[in-house]
Amino acid sequence: MSTTYVRPEEGQHSPMIDGDHIAKAAVKDAHGAFEIFEVIAPAAPMTPPHVSPWSGVLYLLEGRVTAYVDGTAYDVEPGGLVVFPAGTPGTFEVVGDSARALAITTGDGAGRFFADFAASVAADLPAAESMAAILSVTERHGVMVAGPSH
Repeated sequence: MSTTYVRPEEGQHSPMIDGDHIAKAAVKDAHGAFEIFEVIAPAAPMTPPHVSPWSGVLYLLEGRVTAYVDGTAYDVEPGGLVVFPAGTPGTFEVVGDSARALAITTGDGAGRFFADFAASVAADLPAAESMAAILSVTERHGVMVAGPSH
């Protein structure tokens, strides 16, 4: 594996319903794989809870969010962290105007999912109006849309 350096303004942008997911790095070696994203999320309707085949860590840098994991709500402030275990329903909503977070996911599938989602689902429409496209993308990547989280 070689060293990677990514400047602050660099990375592949995947604008999605819950914010812009900017791929910063993907690491894969003999010990496993993980991906790192910067997430810039505006205040917007929350995406439906979903179950991913990868675990995710959300470390809040700016703003506030309420994270819902397996039906439990967590108020997350800057410096706070929440883990979304693989196979567990979860989502988040921005409290206030916007939030910025560092997201780390296990494996190497989240980046492909984010890119496909951004290309297939209009980021400026409510999730309810895009459900057919959402379900098509989630099915392709082993992500399931779950029931209400709260």
